[in-house]
Amino acid sequence: MMYKSEVYQEIRAAAAAMQPQLTAIRRDLHRNPEPGWTELRTSMRIARALTDMGCDEVLVGEAVCDRDSRLGLPADEVLEAAWRRAKGTDPVFLPQMRGGMTGVIGILHCGDGPVVGLRFDIDALPVTEADDPAHIPAAEGFRSKIDGVAHACGHDGHTAIGLGTAKLLCRLRDHLRGTVKFIFQPAEEGVRGAKAIVEKGHLDDVDVLLGAHLGGEPGRRIDAVGVGPNRTLATTKLDVTFRGKAAHACLVPEAGNNAMLAAATAVLNLHAIPRFGAAPTRVNVGRLTAGSGRNVICDRAVMELEVRGLTTEANDYMTAYAKRIVQAAAEMHGCTCGISLRGEAAGDCNDSDLCQTVMTVCRDRLGLSVEELQDEPRGYISEDYSLLAARVRAHGGRSCYFKNLTACTAPIHDPRFDFPERALVTGVTAFAGLTAALLEEKK
Repeated sequence: MMYKSEVYQEIRAAAAAMQPQLTAIRRDLHRNPEPGWTELRTSMRIARALTDMGCDEVLVGEAVCDRDSRLGLPADEVLEAAWRRAKGTDPVFLPQMRGGMTGVIGILHCGDGPVVGLRFDIDALPVTEADDPAHIPAAEGFRSKIDGVAHACGHDGHTAIGLGTAKLLCRLRDHLRGTVKFIFQPAEEGVRGAKAIVEKGHLDDVDVLLGAHLGGEPGRRIDAVGVGPNRTLATTKLDVTFRGKAAHACLVPEAGNNAMLAAATAVLNLHAIPRFGAAPTRVNVGRLTAGSGRNVICDRAVMELEVRGLTTEANDYMTAYAKRIVQAAAEMHGCTCGISLRGEAAGDCNDSDLCQTVMTVCRDRLGLSVEELQDEPRGYISEDYSLLAARVRAHGGRSCYFKNLTACTAPIHDPRFDFPERALVTGVTAFAGLTAALLEEKK
């Protein structure tokens, strides 16, 4: 039996030894990116790996996501095309994933004790990856081979870190007391996937939740674990369809109901919503599609919009106001409207006492560089990890979402985004070491 200090030495050494394997996994995923709700190949690979390494339970399909709570699903023909591409590759797991039922949860039971959830997002972006020689994935032969889709946000790295962490903790299970849930979440981009996992109940028994994101400026010299408020913006993504009545714009304009006018009225008034005094808020109409011809009263218009707020309360205010505006704009022009929720995230997701634990363990037991991050209002983003965290905190649990800081080549979502693969070792070391500290065997 190893002493506690020896467990952390083993974690550091084992994570470092995994570098070639982690790199190979990351590059395979990078070469084969899949957008949200179509991550069939990715999910199959995760499920097979978790099974082979000895997880006690490996959940896929309906066991992972509540079907009706999935947000922002692609069209049925897109889901079916993804299914046809993957068909026949895995007779065990694939049949359960048809129709966009992606994502995987592995569970490791190590006796009585707390439940720790580790979240890793797995989806790619609708981005065309850079192909110039200075871009390492292009130069070294693992650039995306899927036109218009790329891992430009590091989720390939997150998935590799999750699999490395699971493998290491399966090896160390005799030194742990409690349960580990490895949550490989689909459709994080557009904040679409977490809600379905939450509604399935997977967070209802989690005592501590951890998540992380790769990031950092190109000139960064020291890799580190960054811990701080890491506040995220609550957000609601809505699609609105205005329906009117077509008519000839010259002969009988009074017989029509102009859906384009309703949408235009909504656009102007959405951007005029009075701001919430207690917290910063945002609103944006990003797309408006309408009309069929210059002499036809428009009978259908489709709008894509989002609101955000630094707190869930502020975002709820913006959402309610936005819905009133689109409904009133439709009524003003004799139209109707349908509002569809396409994505959502909550606000703040970190607990200060757990952040202190993360810093202490990473620095003192794991020998990692640690940076205490400050609140940076201009750097706020939205992350649907926050929905998982909100469910955990609702029943008294704790959450910490930290940064895996390294010298990335470009900002996230940029076609040139890439990261040094040594950061994969940092991620495995941090996740495995923190879990060991939270579930360490009592003497």
